[in-house]
Amino acid sequence: MVAGVIALSGCDFLVPDGEGEPGPTPRPVPTRSATAAPAPAPPASGSPSAGPRPAGCSSGQPEVAMGEVQAALGHRAVGLTLTNCGKDPYQVFGYPSVQALGTDGKVLDVWVKRGSSYMGADKGPTSVILAPGESVRSLLSWTSNPKTGRLQQASALAIAPAAGEKARTFPLEGSDVRTVDELTLTAWHAAATG
Repeated sequence: MVAGVIALSGCDFLVPDGEGEPGPTPRPVPTRSATAAPAPAPPASGSPSAGPRPAGCSSGQPEVAMGEVQAALGHRAVGLTLTNCGKDPYQVFGYPSVQALGTDGKVLDVWVKRGSSYMGADKGPTSVILAPGESVRSLLSWTSNPKTGRLQQASALAIAPAAGEKARTFPLEGSDVRTVDELTLTAWHAAATG
């Protein structure tokens, strides 16, 4: 009896039609990514619609905004927001790109770290696909610790959605927030809903 079962187990007629064959491959949603070059847009089937830009957007590209700098015991933090101001989905994965700029506009030699800091915890990168108008957030923090010996005066921060993407420059106003020794970033994460 065991020999009969073994002999039949390799027969094709016992497998229902289509079982064991690979299914159709799902088609990916075209997206733009904050970590890679933009994906080509699918061919338009009709005329493009010229809808209004999402609130707070000045262009049809993903845009970074910087909030107000908060200070606590020699630590500084500011919230960053990345909004999909385009008309197509936009994929975000990873960390923003940030550089400290001197008064001459040149990049300062300031360490940039990814992870948690005194001002906030980093949960690590996750992939988020933003529909037009949706946002993700990150926390940028730095210290003003004279014991490190690396303190520099930054006049602005250049912030981009990811390395290699176009940055916006945000001035740092007030001497109490311009002194930096290293910058720490959390990964982009989905914005909390109300």
